[in-house]
Amino acid sequence: MIRLALLRHGHTAWNREGRVQGRSDIPLDAAAIAELSAKRLPAPWDTADLWASPLERAAHTAQLVSQRTPCTDPALIEMNWGDWEGRIARELRADPACDHRDIEDWGWDYAPPNGESPDALRQRLVPWAKGLTNDTVAVCHIGVMRVLMAHATGWNFDGPPPFAVKRNRLFIIELGADQWRLLADPVRLESRPE
Repeated sequence: MIRLALLRHGHTAWNREGRVQGRSDIPLDAAAIAELSAKRLPAPWDTADLWASPLERAAHTAQLVSQRTPCTDPALIEMNWGDWEGRIARELRADPACDHRDIEDWGWDYAPPNGESPDALRQRLVPWAKGLTNDTVAVCHIGVMRVLMAHATGWNFDGPPPFAVKRNRLFIIELGADQWRLLADPVRLESRPE
């Protein structure tokens, strides 16, 4: 059985402003670089295969916590938020003309205007994950993580998610031939010795 450990990239200026990032290639901010430079992957994840989204914020996070250059794959790019990229999420929610919904009201087929649904994201992620041959760390985005974790838990983007995606933690999915299983307890990144 292959294990896939998912790690969310560090903060960017857009994260802190509450902007929808999606595929916009926004770099890590200085505080995230400093924080991640002091962290490392715990064993045995420090020697696992290392993949990242090709977006700078994910690839840079992977390099900082592993001291290695990750392999990248476009399958790991964040969900396309279409017309909503760069906009402030709370303003989208407050706009009565906008169909912005909270995640628990999406379903697999909900998509922003000119954007991508969770199911479309799943269609590119599941084949990528099924192609893994070793235990792997993938540094990616919250949308990617939610879709993979939803696939592993059976959550259908309907009602509260059975997990909370937090930073500086590895969320581990066991990838079986017929079934995936999300392990209950995430593994925290370790402090790097000075």
